[in-house]
Amino acid sequence: MDIGEVIQQSGIPASTLRYYEEKQLIRSYGRRGLRRQFDSSVLTQLALISLGQQAGFRLEQIATWLHSDNPGLQRELCLQQSQLLDQKIKELQAVRNALQHAAHCPATRHIECRQFQKLMRIALHRKRKAHTGAATV
Repeated sequence: MDIGEVIQQSGIPASTLRYYEEKQLIRSYGRRGLRRQFDSSVLTQLALISLGQQAGFRLEQIATWLHSDNPGLQRELCLQQSQLLDQKIKELQAVRNALQHAAHCPATRHIECRQFQKLMRIALHRKRKAHTGAATV
């Protein structure tokens, strides 16, 4: 397949394909003129990359899966990531609920709304927690 076919079938732009190739996530096997040529298995690799990214995995992690003897997601990492996603979903639902309340709150200004004040405190706490956690990594 040439790069145009890969773009058409995957919906992934050429610049991203070149970036993935630079990061050794995918590999072209040659060129026809100036156009890179790929094995049809690149579509499976691109699907795995997309799934991994949507699940929140880093490209470095995804690269190890692609280059292992048994390509695919590692079960333990999948379980850990699904738990992180569950937590994120709960947090986002709480934020959504607070924003919906603030949108319908009878308070003249959002800053006067107790629910909105709680939302701001939670957001600040999470920001501080994320910053502290990132600094220790």
